[in-house]
Amino acid sequence: MAKDVPTSRRAVLLAIFIAFGFLFGYDMGVISGCLIMPDFIHRFGQIGADGQSYLSSSRQSIIVSLLSAGGALAQAFTADRLGRRGSILFWSAIFTCGVAIQTGTTYSLVQLVIGRFIAGLGVGSLSAIVPLYNGETAPKAIRGTILVIYQVQIITGIFLSYLIELGSHTVNNSASWRVPVGLQMVWGAILLSGMFFLPESPRHLLGTGRADEARRVIAELNSVPEDNALVIEIVEELDFAIKAENEGGKATWLECFSPRNAMWRRTINGMMLQFIQQLNGQNFYYYYGDIFFESAGAGLSPYVIQTILGAVSVAGTLPALYFIEAWGRRKSLLLGALAQAACAFIVALVGHYGLAPDGTPVSELTQRNKSSGGVVIAFAVLQVFIFGTTWGPTPWVYLGESFPLRVRPKSIALGSATNWFWNFMLSYFSPLIVAKIGPLIMLVFFGMLIVGFFYVYVAVPETKGITLEEVDELYRSGIAPWRSAGWRPSEKHYRHASEKRNSDSEEVASA
Repeated sequence: MAKDVPTSRRAVLLAIFIAFGFLFGYDMGVISGCLIMPDFIHRFGQIGADGQSYLSSSRQSIIVSLLSAGGALAQAFTADRLGRRGSILFWSAIFTCGVAIQTGTTYSLVQLVIGRFIAGLGVGSLSAIVPLYNGETAPKAIRGTILVIYQVQIITGIFLSYLIELGSHTVNNSASWRVPVGLQMVWGAILLSGMFFLPESPRHLLGTGRADEARRVIAELNSVPEDNALVIEIVEELDFAIKAENEGGKATWLECFSPRNAMWRRTINGMMLQFIQQLNGQNFYYYYGDIFFESAGAGLSPYVIQTILGAVSVAGTLPALYFIEAWGRRKSLLLGALAQAACAFIVALVGHYGLAPDGTPVSELTQRNKSSGGVVIAFAVLQVFIFGTTWGPTPWVYLGESFPLRVRPKSIALGSATNWFWNFMLSYFSPLIVAKIGPLIMLVFFGMLIVGFFYVYVAVPETKGITLEEVDELYRSGIAPWRSAGWRPSEKHYRHASEKRNSDSEEVASA
């Protein structure tokens, strides 16, 4: 059996670098701290009846949500035209320009949100390119682990933003928010410069008829000569699979929902997992945690609590590097949904019945209020930890390994766009809902987690340990998802092709 592409240490390091999730994660974390910084509120807020500046829930919604409005569909138009590598360069530049616009604003809310929208176009597209690239390059034995690296870096970016704002929020001028926001240009520049040293995806090169380049990249990633048997075997396997996928002509968006090879099921599964992931409740903590925890009255600065939350998120994501392969995709999602649902339920009820009304001075908090605040924070932190281990990385892993080459950019774009659309809906409507029902918003997330458990059980098959080409056979087999963990592929397509070629060669030789 041919080894999957690639296998060398250098290839793994390249795949890790390309998963530069700092861009998305850092922005998610940094904006939550800005919302309660006095200088930021003074510049972009409104003047209340008492003469003090404040950020209304509607302005909070606009500022936070515009990053998500950029979406991820645009990358589908560049992933094939510019290649995976070229697309990453292009969208990294767009992201960096958006950050520059945000950092350069003074008092203009319009300029701020335009900058966030442009940055959202870049980071949204990158969020779709990353699982696409890694899914096409990582060896199957560690493909899930490599894709988990993306989530690890998102969470690490969030944590880093919390650390920086923990120090910068005490500055009494615009540097309190300009410095943490402007640092995103550094992350964009790192990705831009690093991409010049990364190769194009071998699958994409073969799919566009650039076989010589593909052989060179495969040889380089595996640290062997171009005429090595391993390179020849990998090229033959991929070439046969690509030709079989492309028999129907150029792929269309409608083909993502075709009954052929159960494409509609795969696309719907990818979109549903991203939808449910966004309504797990964790992004509510990331975006509005500072404001939410301020009302918990725990005696700690909201920035300190967010930093603790970020550290726990990183700690929770690291075990996923092991569990994604040891448990598999299904078990991670099923156990994670149940455990998070319990946490969300407790936060909702304890927060609703135990916390003091928003805006209550700390001196007026009762012992019950303080105890309830501690419970809310404890279970919020536990939920974020569980999310990092299960629902954080697993939907991205599934998205990166579920589609054939001909529709992969479009199907992944649909899944990523679903993620960003519901990220936008969550970030826009959350403060408006919280203003009405407070902590009971967590019951919405509790309900979605229960829905997620049943959906995964009846609809999502196990894809651990099989190649991207074998996923087609898994779906064609019609096996029930709850029995798919024991499924094994039959003869590989490339093996049939190799046997046919050998047979043809023997016939020619005998003639």
